[in-house]
Amino acid sequence: MQIVRQLDPLRNALAEFRAAGLTIGLVPTMGALHAGHMRLVEVAQSQCDAVIASIFVNPTQFGEGEDLDAYPRQEAADAALLEAAGVKLLWAPTADQVYPPGYATNVSVSGISDGLCGAARPGHFDGVATVVAKLFNQVRPDAAFFGEKDYQQLAVIRRMARDLDFSHEIVGVPTVRDADGLALSSRNAYLTAEERADAVALPETMQEAATAIAAGSPVADILSDAKARLLRSGFHKVDYFELRDADTLALLDDFTRSARLLAAAHIGRTRLIDNIPVS
Repeated sequence: MQIVRQLDPLRNALAEFRAAGLTIGLVPTMGALHAGHMRLVEVAQSQCDAVIASIFVNPTQFGEGEDLDAYPRQEAADAALLEAAGVKLLWAPTADQVYPPGYATNVSVSGISDGLCGAARPGHFDGVATVVAKLFNQVRPDAAFFGEKDYQQLAVIRRMARDLDFSHEIVGVPTVRDADGLALSSRNAYLTAEERADAVALPETMQEAATAIAAGSPVADILSDAKARLLRSGFHKVDYFELRDADTLALLDDFTRSARLLAAAHIGRTRLIDNIPVS
């Protein structure tokens, strides 16, 4: 597996792949890889000839007081995982290759980035959309693969790709979970043993709420009860626990069409997010 940090060598390597007639799949990450990331690689390999993974801890998607400095960085271990999985190239750019001196451009996706994590983390999705647009231009993949755990992020990227005429496919991959149901996340490493045991209340509460909503129970009552249960179960703050349209992310007061239940809550120093379909 090639590890490339500069744009010119990246373009040369990609040109060789294309000259050989290979389709290219991109798996963008911020590193600290786990089984969820490797599932993205697996799906990408099933659909493309050459898989390119990227690792870049993007500073523009972290707000003031967030965990940019503490975010886990383990490139050597990540590279070993990717190579063992058959990834052809790791794009691990230096900061100046993504944001060169004098960089002044921002990509903002209005509407779908409002509310949910967009409300709790102002500017976050501008940073996400900007860096993903840059990765799309740098790699020019035939398909790009993102986890459904970050459901609003996936929706923002799909809207951005449509609006800016990126022609490649955006593939959403279902969330990978531990045996007890907790969604895999690089930030799970922040949890203490006690917090990790309590954190399972999030997927359990979401599943019970989704079942009750699908059975016709009043949405407002179910959501209120779910928030209260999380606060009783070890979480100290609930940013949101909402029912949204699965495509547009419009807020739903009742269950009348394809819907998604989305939640974000804090336990210890860790903010966990999750989502499940309601059907």
